[in-house]
This record gives sequence, C-alpha cells and structure tokens, in this order.
Amino acid sequence: MYRICFVCTGNICRSPMAEAALRARLVDEGLDTGIVVESAGTGDWHVGMPADPRAVSALNAAGYPAGPKDHTARRFAADWFDRYDLVIALDLGHQRELRGLAPDQDAADKIRLLRSFAAPEDGGAGAADVEVPDPYYGTDEGFADCLDIIESALPGLLSTVRDHTQHLT
Repeated sequence: MYRICFVCTGNICRSPMAEAALRARLVDEGLDTGIVVESAGTGDWHVGMPADPRAVSALNAAGYPAGPKDHTARRFAADWFDRYDLVIALDLGHQRELRGLAPDQDAADKIRLLRSFAAPEDGGAGAADVEVPDPYYGTDEGFADCLDIIESALPGLLSTVRDHTQHLT
C-alpha cells in the first residue's frame, strides 16, 4: 500500500481538489490499486465540514466526480507521518508547518511541495512561484485557476507514484 496526503490550510479548497484530481488520474492510468489518496489541513477551522462548494463546482466543471458529501475536512496530526509515504504541501506555509510537526528527519523527508512535481514552465522546480494560491477569498474563476495549477503538477506526481509503486503491481 502506498499512501499520499495533500495538505492545505483548512482542507476545504486546494487539498480536496488535488485529492479528487489525483484519484481520477490514478484510475485513468490504471494505478488506483494499492494507492490511497487523502487530504488534510494545517488548521482546525473547518474540521468536519464538506469541501467548499466552489471547489466542488470547479472539479465538476473539469469532469471530476465530486459532490458536497464526498469530503469531510480534517486536520493533519504529527502522528500521521507514519501513515503516509508522501505528504504534499500546497504552499510554503503548509510545508513549514508540516516540517514543524515532523517528529524526525524520516518524516520531514516525506514532505514535498505539489508544484515541485511540475515542469519548470508549469511552476515546477526552478520556477519563481512554487505555491498553489489559495482561492478561498477570491472568485469562482480562482478555483478553476487553482485546479489548473494542481493539474499541471499531476504528470510529474504520477511519474513519482509509478516509480514508488512498481512493486505493488
């Protein structure tokens, strides 16, 4: 079993969108067996709440199956590092908070920024902006833009997942 957790601030926008998009891509690529994809937030403001309706709308508009009852926000805890092989932060603040929670170097080594998987022209390694911007206080269009940024990192992430899960097939 290979486990991935996306982490954003409140677990109602960016990380649930990344979770839904990766799950769908794993199915499309035939990689969904033996891989668990989840998400969480660094804060507890939205624990127990569904994904933001604008996030669900952006996912649906892009063809991803998502509904308001498909997600329940939760907060990432330090002891969760044992559960996951890869913990993916959506911005530098999340990365800092996760590193602060990591109980040891092995746990800290599991943390990656999502856009680090993207090609440089798509905001990956070497790009000026490595963060997925928070759409929460913006418009519906900001959620669609956020999803586009998330999707730009998925080919590289899928390649990494393939490399780490070859033994599962």
